[in-house]
Amino acid sequence: MEALRQIANISGYGGLYRILKPSRAGVIVETLDNKKEKTMMGPTARVSVLNDISMYVDTPEQSVALGDVLRAVADKFGDELPVTPKSSDAELGSFMGEVLPDYDRERVRTSDIKKLVSWYTILRQYAPELFEAPASDPAVAEAELTAAGDPVVAETAETKSTDDATAPAAE
Repeated sequence: MEALRQIANISGYGGLYRILKPSRAGVIVETLDNKKEKTMMGPTARVSVLNDISMYVDTPEQSVALGDVLRAVADKFGDELPVTPKSSDAELGSFMGEVLPDYDRERVRTSDIKKLVSWYTILRQYAPELFEAPASDPAVAEAELTAAGDPVVAETAETKSTDDATAPAAE
């Protein structure tokens, strides 16, 4: 989800913000809600871009990007989540287990799951384009065809070298 590079959480402020323009004195952001209020956040504000956030898992990778977790939530539940940020700890833990079965139950706190649920709800309502499948680009499609054709070329080259090896040598 490349679009998550434009969405941020700001410590001490509720909700999510769309990053409009970085400047020398900080960053200009717009609330991700109906009000669309623009604000200048100073250089001391703790701005966390969602693309840089990940969740701990009990696998060798040790974390999964937030974009992948949000996509898993969208695939499993769509618009209707079975929990809210005010659900019980047990319900939130069960929800997280359904979405990301390998999540690290010791390092992922209930408050992290509450943020995930809250952010998903906000993004689903005010930035639904994040969850749409990307349209296939003709250049990407051609690259895929070329990549798919490479094994045939490699196989042909191997076949040719095998044929050369079995052919009698001309002296």
